Amino acid sequence: MAKSTSDTGSVRWAVSRIREMITVMELLPGQQIRQEDMASRLNVSRAPIREALGILQSEGVLDYQRNVGYSVKRLTVQDLEQAYLMRRVLEREVINALPELSAAQLDELAEINGRIKEAGDVADVLTIQQLNNEFHFFVFRASGLDLIVDELRRIWSLTEAYRSVYLYEAEARKRIVEEHAAIVEALRRGDRAAVVELSDQHRSRVPSRLAAVFSTE
Repeated sequence: MAKSTSDTGSVRWAVSRIREMITVMELLPGQQIRQEDMASRLNVSRAPIREALGILQSEGVLDYQRNVGYSVKRLTVQDLEQAYLMRRVLEREVINALPELSAAQLDELAEINGRIKEAGDVADVLTIQQLNNEFHFFVFRASGLDLIVDELRRIWSLTEAYRSVYLYEAEARKRIVEEHAAIVEALRRGDRAAVVELSDQHRSRVPSRLAAVFSTE
């Protein structure tokens, strides 16, 4: 029997809420998630929670062990380095495939970055994370390389909990806005090589910072 619209909406909402909890570190890497506890916490039945956890596990955000259940995926430093290596390779390809962006598209990117600054000023990590994703995937989608962009989204999801740690630093939040602005200006000039270089620098700060925080367990 087909799911009702309300059932589907409940599952999507649960996926979104659990993602948010991981982003703001209400749920930590390695932490177990019990269906009944999460259902009570989110005030929904266990059915959408069960489906939401399955979706997040399929995306690599959660781990699942038989007779143990779900837990937030815990990455080692080596895992993070590999994720960022994949990002570097794929994002370079995407950027090199970009057409010339219109003035309207570039203005929209600048507007998103302005909202990131506003969220950064009040240390709203969840909003910063969401807008940061919006900023980068706005650019990536313009390449037309949809399969690669879908894979990038999966890789980004793997490191969601870890990237949010970086955003709790005021200096990091300021730097993100400045680096985004430089990327937008390079796009305005049509200087694709500069966009690649600036993106490499922008991306590399997170794993180098996290290497000092997370163990290799």
